[in-house]
Amino acid sequence: MPSPASNTPPKATGSKWVEFRPSQIHGTGAFAIRTIRKGTRVIEYLGRKIDKAESARQLEAQNPFIFDVDETFDLDGNVDWNPARFINHSCAPNCEAENDEGRIWIVALRSIRPGEELSFNYGYDIADYRDHPCECGAGNCLGYMVAEEFFETVRKKEDIRQAGRKERGRQV
Repeated sequence: MPSPASNTPPKATGSKWVEFRPSQIHGTGAFAIRTIRKGTRVIEYLGRKIDKAESARQLEAQNPFIFDVDETFDLDGNVDWNPARFINHSCAPNCEAENDEGRIWIVALRSIRPGEELSFNYGYDIADYRDHPCECGAGNCLGYMVAEEFFETVRKKEDIRQAGRKERGRQV
């Protein structure tokens, strides 16, 4: 099994748009070094192409850098030569991951100012959402890293959970 990628920010990124440094969101983040226009392919998410069985093993081993590519393959971005792995999740992202014939690009959703941290929604499934807390700090932060399509469902589940806690508190 390969050793995990380094947590040291890369010196050379292969992108003229970003630099990597400490983040208020989590660990290391990617920051714009010049204005990035909406629709710009900022950086490619690189990694080893792996089959779905290996992907499942990597996910079981808590590898958070797996990207779905197609029905047969995934991309394991837990490699030193993938600086894009430092881009943090946000519930109000300014970028998105775009699959272009098996290549994953991080693309600007809107204009991004110099110094602004880049982020995208990691799009996690709802199944184990409590295992993926979010501290992005966005005004609409859900508190969990899930795909936007699950935001309303998680809000409802958390409202029910909070109501149950309050009710149990009254019974004591």
